[in-house]
Amino acid sequence: MNFWDFFWLLIWTYVFVAYLVILFRIIGDVFRSPDLGGFAKALWVIGLIFVPFVVALIYLIARGHGMSERHMDAARQAQADTDQYIQSVAGRSNPAEQVASAKALLDAGTIDQGEFEKLKAKALA
Repeated sequence: MNFWDFFWLLIWTYVFVAYLVILFRIIGDVFRSPDLGGFAKALWVIGLIFVPFVVALIYLIARGHGMSERHMDAARQAQADTDQYIQSVAGRSNPAEQVASAKALLDAGTIDQGEFEKLKAKALA
């Protein structure tokens, strides 16, 4: 194998991997798209199986803009969910809220008086 054979192997490997990334991205978008019905999703997938290059190109031309919008919306939603979770877990910096939460646990019987005192001391420290 000479240099040019290796060079073309690298080029075609890159093109093939890029095609696979696009193909999986399209398949993911087809199944996540709320505006496509089941029959349309099946047609896109069948087209991607039997005529993959042409159908992938048609999909990118016809639905490419919506594809990027759906991806950005999903990323924004994931970020908002992450932020909300972090705030719910770590957001209790107010000692009064922590003591009230511990008191609710004590009243519910989840913790005993000793554990309540430890949580109260920790919140007030």
